[in-house]
Amino acid sequence: MGKINLGRVLLGGLVAGVVYNIGEAVLNMVVIGKEIEEMMKSMNLPAIGGEFIAKATVLMFIVGIVTVYLYAAIRPRFGPGVKTAACAGLIVWFLTFFYMGFMNLSMGLFTAGPTWLAIAWELVQSVLAAIAGAWVYKETE
Repeated sequence: MGKINLGRVLLGGLVAGVVYNIGEAVLNMVVIGKEIEEMMKSMNLPAIGGEFIAKATVLMFIVGIVTVYLYAAIRPRFGPGVKTAACAGLIVWFLTFFYMGFMNLSMGLFTAGPTWLAIAWELVQSVLAAIAGAWVYKETE
């Protein structure tokens, strides 16, 4: 069992982060942007601005790195490839997007339609991000 190649984790994580960021931008600005705007108003919160977007972008790159690190960690047991990457993506999706979406819905912070749409969108997004990041990852020789 080889060591985790941290350089490739970082590189693959940045690739996965690009996928996450593109997916989140399309989801939150195009697909459910109007609903988010309405929900923010209903809670008397200001519109989402540049500072939040900058923080969210950085966070999605970190999520990408964590996704590829997880892929690298489970790769020796499950083998390299798309199936293992999809497993890593599913784990990250469950521990981040599903958990937070479900909790926000349960607390009544967001409405059901956009929340379930976002959770489904982010499932696909997480698997694709993991596959893209895994494609870049190579074990240390």
